[in-house]
Amino acid sequence: MKLTSKQKNILESIREAIESRKENPTGYRLHKQLSSMGVEESLKSVMQVVEALEKKDLIKRDEQKRIYLVENKNYSNLNSVISLPLYGLASCGEALAYADGGAADDFLQISKNLFFKADPKKLFAVKALGDSMNKAGINDGDYVIFEKAEGFDDLDGKTVVAVINGMATIKRFKKLGDGVIGLFPESTNKTHHPIYISETDSIMIAGTFKKVLPVAFVSI
Repeated sequence: MKLTSKQKNILESIREAIESRKENPTGYRLHKQLSSMGVEESLKSVMQVVEALEKKDLIKRDEQKRIYLVENKNYSNLNSVISLPLYGLASCGEALAYADGGAADDFLQISKNLFFKADPKKLFAVKALGDSMNKAGINDGDYVIFEKAEGFDDLDGKTVVAVINGMATIKRFKKLGDGVIGLFPESTNKTHHPIYISETDSIMIAGTFKKVLPVAFVSI
């Protein structure tokens, strides 16, 4: 069955929601998911595609307008899109509260092709706040993709999202010796200063930087 690229993208978004998140989205929720991919489609346009897919017997809807896949259909030729958990704001200035290990605030849909060597299950996204990492290409409002980290090994010089006493911040990680760790800003704004901590402090490196998705191209 021939589908347009728009129909393929929306059908893949539906499949991802159902199979990965166990969610049967409504048209409104689907529109929000597509917006997270930077797809600028109106709600009316999305609903028109949903209706077209329903007429092709690829999906069905219940009385509450929730969308379901049709059994015994082959969806294997769709685009490879993954949904990354999107957590609350991670400061590029002062550390802010961070929902580490908790339920995601939302999901960000991106192509698997952006991360050829990474395990999608280890990836997550946070929304940057502030300008203390703007020289590293991370600006206020950007979506930053991280890979889950374990311990402090092989982190020296990498950009990380660090959780200190339940608060999160994005900084450059640097071991300074004698058990001292520096979390350094990279900013054109000289008011930002490093954070100095001990390896014995209550700190967790939640993830290491993989990619930034500029807010100019992504909305949610």
